[in-house]
Amino acid sequence: MTEPLQNTMDRENQVLQNESVTIVEDTIAILDIKEEDDKPLSTTKAVIILAAIFLTSSLVLGNLYYNFPKFKDDEKKYIKIPFSIEDAENLGKVLDHYKNTHYVRVLLAISFCSIFLHTFALPGSFTLAILSGYLYPFPLALGTMCFCSAMGSTFCYLLSLTIGRKLAYAYFPDKIRSYASLVKKHEDNVLFVIMFWRIIPFFPSWLINICAPLVNVPLLPFWVGTFIGVAVPSGLSIQAGKTLKDLSSSTTLWSWSSVLFLVTFATLSLLPIIYKAKLRDKFD
Repeated sequence: MTEPLQNTMDRENQVLQNESVTIVEDTIAILDIKEEDDKPLSTTKAVIILAAIFLTSSLVLGNLYYNFPKFKDDEKKYIKIPFSIEDAENLGKVLDHYKNTHYVRVLLAISFCSIFLHTFALPGSFTLAILSGYLYPFPLALGTMCFCSAMGSTFCYLLSLTIGRKLAYAYFPDKIRSYASLVKKHEDNVLFVIMFWRIIPFFPSWLINICAPLVNVPLLPFWVGTFIGVAVPSGLSIQAGKTLKDLSSSTTLWSWSSVLFLVTFATLSLLPIIYKAKLRDKFD
């Protein structure tokens, strides 16, 4: 490698590090990190480590599938992480049969899938909550989904803290500043801030998980706030799953209680959208 090219690469790396430090300083000194103390992983190394963790987790998922009881040929096409309500219903019908003899194994599989999705900020946790409501009693399903959301979000938090910091500074500088200013303003009530954001989606869940460690949100309030805050949306999804099962297993196509719940659920789903701006102004 020629010396001019090496010098150019060194200057680019130095500029990137300087930008990261500038972003941190702009977040109202929430992070007291100086350039000489902040030694982030190189982008390539961070991506490789993240890919290795993702691959390892995927292998664990594959192992869960491999150790499941043998599915019938017409059932195998439904054995996948559900990304729609129809997927959740079809998978629920299959797992409902095996749940009677493999109760804990099915629950662990759903739990690990949920943690996996939250850890890597992938879609599908909503439909997994519906699936858990389809298969299990409400208290068990709610406790499981809250725990999995908290654990998966915590793993995402730790990934961001350890190997994702440089990537976050590079791709979400404005979001980090906005997040940091709100955390600084309500630093004495961080637990309630996290709970509030989980219930009312001012920020996407994945963004909260990634940015929280970068603006010094303590891990314990983050975990507890997530566990409590996701109870409301998870509870609605779980109840939707129970209603879905009642409708699919009933001899009648509908019941007044099911229709009433679906109308209520649809209305509640719209409330965060309707009042989002008003609540944001009041909260700020």
